[in-house]
Amino acid sequence: MANVTRDSLTKRRFSDPKNYPYGFSRSGDFSINESNALAQYGALFAALVDGVIEGETEEDKHFLATAFGQAEPESIAERAWLKYQKRINRPKLGSIYGNKPNVMTDDDDDVESDTDDVEMEMDVD
Repeated sequence: MANVTRDSLTKRRFSDPKNYPYGFSRSGDFSINESNALAQYGALFAALVDGVIEGETEEDKHFLATAFGQAEPESIAERAWLKYQKRINRPKLGSIYGNKPNVMTDDDDDVESDTDDVEMEMDVD
């Protein structure tokens, strides 16, 4: 990104079409204030965390400390960013078919071979 400044990033609306295709406000994950703060400051926060720009103000430096777990969030925007990061980085749930592979162990082979050896006698009259 050539010529990226703090002011240009705060004027840009932040969106995440991959994780929130209908927007932050329609997701149900964020309050109205949180979704507005993400849309307004999200591009700046993403650039700060990714290292595209360096923190110029005390607010930026405090945000970086908050984002990396060195300080507690103080503003709605900081709390919203941490909540956003927690939501997009949460582990994915398994499918409706299960989330564990069906792996047979040596014990399973013994059990199956025992049941195959059992002979059933039928009395037909």
